[in-house]
Amino acid sequence: MSSSSMEVLAQSIIEGKVDEIKDLVQQALDEGLPPEDVLDNGLMKGMEVVGKRFAADDMFIPEVMLSARTMHEALELLRPVLEEQDKKLQMKGKMILGTVAGDIHDIGKSLVEMMFIANGFEVVDLGIDVSAEDFVEAVKKHEPDVVGMSALLTSTMPAMAETIEAIDGAGLRKESGLKVIVGGAPVTADYAEEIGADFYGENALDAVKMISEVLAP
Repeated sequence: MSSSSMEVLAQSIIEGKVDEIKDLVQQALDEGLPPEDVLDNGLMKGMEVVGKRFAADDMFIPEVMLSARTMHEALELLRPVLEEQDKKLQMKGKMILGTVAGDIHDIGKSLVEMMFIANGFEVVDLGIDVSAEDFVEAVKKHEPDVVGMSALLTSTMPAMAETIEAIDGAGLRKESGLKVIVGGAPVTADYAEEIGADFYGENALDAVKMISEVLAP
């Protein structure tokens, strides 16, 4: 790599070069570039462009997912390097994520997961068809900052309300400051407010931006 190492890394994220990114990150580290600079001035700059292009309809979901996967691969290499130098990767927060009971759709949730991971969150993915009880148990076990729920069917939207009721019934939001964000094709901001969710994410990038701002120190 030349002096344009950061631009190369950013462009690799934008173009979704998932098979090349680890070699490019390693090459940057071998050149003596600080790992925190590789993250902040290379990889994250690429993700910022992805977010802007997606918002402007210049990138589509498959491309964004590939960029997020590329970022995930880069972080797998970079995280232990930072830890070895006692410069631990500062996670923005912890998220529990799942598609609600009765719903087996996975693509939207997977995009949300990858985008949160790519933007510095620890994500516990509970999968699909997740019951209210399983959400509650996961919150007790993992003590997240935010719970994300997805529904892709109108018929499964009531499961979001049931899950929020279960979380509140267990007293898990009252003391901890836990936030709940909901999203999915049939979900609206009005519905999110109606069922007591803290936030509505119109899309994955909107959700990441919103939660990042809320959890910022």
